[in-house]
Amino acid sequence: MIESGMGGSVDDQAIKRDRLLKIIADQGAQRLLLTSQPALGWYLEGARVHVSLAAPPIVAVRVSAEGDEVILTGNESERLRAEELPAGIAVRELDWAVAPGGVDPGPGTLVEDQVADQLRAARAPLLPGELGRFRELGRDAARLMTEVLSASTPDASERALAASLTGRIAEAGAEPLVALIGGATRSSYRHPLPTDEPVGRRFLAVICARRHGLVINVSRWVRFGPATDAERSADERILAVEAEFLAATVPGATLGDAFRAGCAGYAEHGFAADEWTRHHQGGIAGYNGRDPRGVVGATDRIVADQAFAWNPTAPGCKVEDTLLRTDQGFEVLTTDPDWPTTDVAGLPRPAVLPL
Repeated sequence: MIESGMGGSVDDQAIKRDRLLKIIADQGAQRLLLTSQPALGWYLEGARVHVSLAAPPIVAVRVSAEGDEVILTGNESERLRAEELPAGIAVRELDWAVAPGGVDPGPGTLVEDQVADQLRAARAPLLPGELGRFRELGRDAARLMTEVLSASTPDASERALAASLTGRIAEAGAEPLVALIGGATRSSYRHPLPTDEPVGRRFLAVICARRHGLVINVSRWVRFGPATDAERSADERILAVEAEFLAATVPGATLGDAFRAGCAGYAEHGFAADEWTRHHQGGIAGYNGRDPRGVVGATDRIVADQAFAWNPTAPGCKVEDTLLRTDQGFEVLTTDPDWPTTDVAGLPRPAVLPL
């Protein structure tokens, strides 16, 4: 057993190792090579395994019954040992020109593509240390959204607001993976990358932030002046669609079951029946933006203590939070007491912030 260097529990790490050893044994293999950001962030208790966010991880991990071995380049070794890796773990150093993820796995070694479904299932029930880190990240993300967006004005540019949000994310020790701002003139775009346009009388802000390997997702709307009847109706109805996704997100069901039920909610609540085809609807949250997205026929089994970020959307309206599904129901992770909410099916859901 190794000691966690990222604030994680030693017991948590031992459970993760046991889950991987079971995968190895079930496949009749001898070892498993982890090379992806989600798998490495999960197994190494949130270690930052990147330099560039646009590049592959700079480490790999070989797991076997004999022990764990981190494979990395020599020029990264000192920093990673001191600041990121669990204490006491074996390290194999390579020349700086050799990519750790490209090493020959060797005979009897599984690679991630061979057991992708099993690895997702291993990550699915979040452990106590992970739950604590995820809750803290959710609170921090929701809070910085409140503070930045509450200070906005109609003439603020989309890029200026995105810069403020990403700066606050970095100050919180997280990595801004996505920052979208869609002002009044660009409300039809589902992924509004920020521009120099002013936000105008109503705008959408979206962030995805990663810390300790976990990714939080949150969207918020801001409005200057009174809402129109059409806006109020759309905002209420999209929350009702989200409620359909959540009601079907129950332990024992499949991700595909929840996806199908949520998509059916569009027609039930006054949207086009095929509205769901115009944007992805979210899915399981955790060590990826979605791990995985919900799609027709998705077979991933829903379990207790698993996080979700559904994001139903239609022209001019969207809702997105990261929620934890427990045996008792849902816990909203991205909540801030100063953001207005409305009750939907017993859950506090985000309202449009009036300024």
